[in-house]
Amino acid sequence: MHVTLQQPTGARLITATDRELAIPATLRFSSADPAAVHVDFPPHVTVDGEVTTWTFARVLLGEGLRAPAGVGNVRVRPAGSAHTYVEFRAAQGVAVLRFATADLTRFLARTYTVVAAGEETVGAELDHGLAALYGGRV
Repeated sequence: MHVTLQQPTGARLITATDRELAIPATLRFSSADPAAVHVDFPPHVTVDGEVTTWTFARVLLGEGLRAPAGVGNVRVRPAGSAHTYVEFRAAQGVAVLRFATADLTRFLARTYTVVAAGEETVGAELDHGLAALYGGRV
């Protein structure tokens, strides 16, 4: 059986003119894909008016809470002790969001209670093995 964690949170979108706009977001983790974390944004705050989900490595989030991390479409870096910036890069441009570090840290800690750090592949192999044992009904 898979476990899914969700944690509603808020973020501040930093605009090109350094204005900050409050936006809702939901942090999500599933034991079905334990190496990843997801950030879901509701339609009213997205460019195309659709629910948008960004998925990236859980380890990237953990590293980015301590020091700048990421070289691709998602980059995470601390902004003092209270905030963390997450940058999402797409063809439409770059969105820089500021999250409360405490929210991200609490979410990450909760994910580790479901699948410990470094055990991501063990959990996936266990799920696959159990599915085979029970005829795909796990």
